[in-house]
Amino acid sequence: MKPTYRITEYGSFVADKNVDGAKYIPQKTFDELKKFILLNRDNSDDGLELMGISYKKGVGEVVTARNYVGMISMKDGTTVEILPKICSKIDDEDGSEAKKLIVKMLKTLRKSPFKNIQTSTVNIAKMDIFEIFIRMFVEEIFTIVKHGLKCTYDTVEENSNRFKGKMLFSKQIKYNFAHKERSYVEYDEFNTNRPENRLIKSTLSLLYRQTKSSKNKTDIKTLLNAFSEIPESVDYDTDFSKCISDRNTKDYSRAMIWCRIFLKGKSFTSFAGNDVAYALLFPMETLFESYIACLIKKQINSDEYTVSAQDKTHHLFEKPEIFSLRPDIVITRKSDNTFFVMDTKWKLLNDALPTYGVSQSDMYQMYAYQKKYKAENVTLIYPSTDAVPDSQEISFDSGDGVKVNVKFVDLFDVKTSIKNLLQF
Repeated sequence: MKPTYRITEYGSFVADKNVDGAKYIPQKTFDELKKFILLNRDNSDDGLELMGISYKKGVGEVVTARNYVGMISMKDGTTVEILPKICSKIDDEDGSEAKKLIVKMLKTLRKSPFKNIQTSTVNIAKMDIFEIFIRMFVEEIFTIVKHGLKCTYDTVEENSNRFKGKMLFSKQIKYNFAHKERSYVEYDEFNTNRPENRLIKSTLSLLYRQTKSSKNKTDIKTLLNAFSEIPESVDYDTDFSKCISDRNTKDYSRAMIWCRIFLKGKSFTSFAGNDVAYALLFPMETLFESYIACLIKKQINSDEYTVSAQDKTHHLFEKPEIFSLRPDIVITRKSDNTFFVMDTKWKLLNDALPTYGVSQSDMYQMYAYQKKYKAENVTLIYPSTDAVPDSQEISFDSGDGVKVNVKFVDLFDVKTSIKNLLQF
């Protein structure tokens, strides 16, 4: 069984050395990880933010994670995990709380296949992220099987002793002139041998060989029995091209995303590398923003307020109308059309710093939001840390009518935090 190596955001890896503040990984894995980083740095803007490579005297090369979390699975089965750098108010030695947090955040992403997993049904503490993703796929397929596999009509031609469908007269004369007891017929056969089901069967077979989890292996075996009469795909590209997306196959939409990931190595980002089987990496800024917006929508009174994520109704300049403003969250009070503008920032503030670590560019941004929306309230939202108490009141007043509030969300007591945020 190949190992899993784990760090948190801004943590580091070194090869074949014990170094304080860094995690050891074998030289081979280090070299493959380095190749992956360099390749994506050359080919993608995202790669610049993925991981950094530096040189430390007496140590050698050091690979340091940045703002992406998730997993990189090497083709030999070795897995690298990058988890969120959450505050130390809880014991999270095994990374289980961080992994639960990732799953909760992923479930809020739009157009993603992460909706169905129930964290209460699996022991996340004993699973690496790759196994959690396999679990998500497994639960997606259980849902499909429960609703019933989609079938398709196949046109069948056969020379049969029983009449079915319609007679093909030219072939009847050709083949059955001396066999009046037979009928050369054509008919439509309703069966489950369609491209979506073949791709799922192939994915299940692949994951049965790759999973290290006994729970996943047992459940995949059960699902394979449900697909026993369906052949595996022999041409992934052709079958993917034949997949139909309509209301009749909507149950399959998330499953097909997973199939592309596992069969084709397609990620949600543009990362690639010959030594890497899967790279499922997500910017924490995006996850945090999506998570907070989702929680606000759930808790706010929809009769009194509307919530818009990534609002695009205002521009910095109106003549000409250019430079669109896109605040993360805009809440509108229906009774008087009053705006409350919020931006999420995945950054750990510290009260030892002059501005707590709030950047000047973020302040420029919030200033513009208040002026253009004429918002009653503009708020920057950060995750809470040990360095800044949740209850600490932080605000910045421009002196010309703009006041920016800084609020914190306790990721282990989010309901209370969101409730406090919505006290207008």
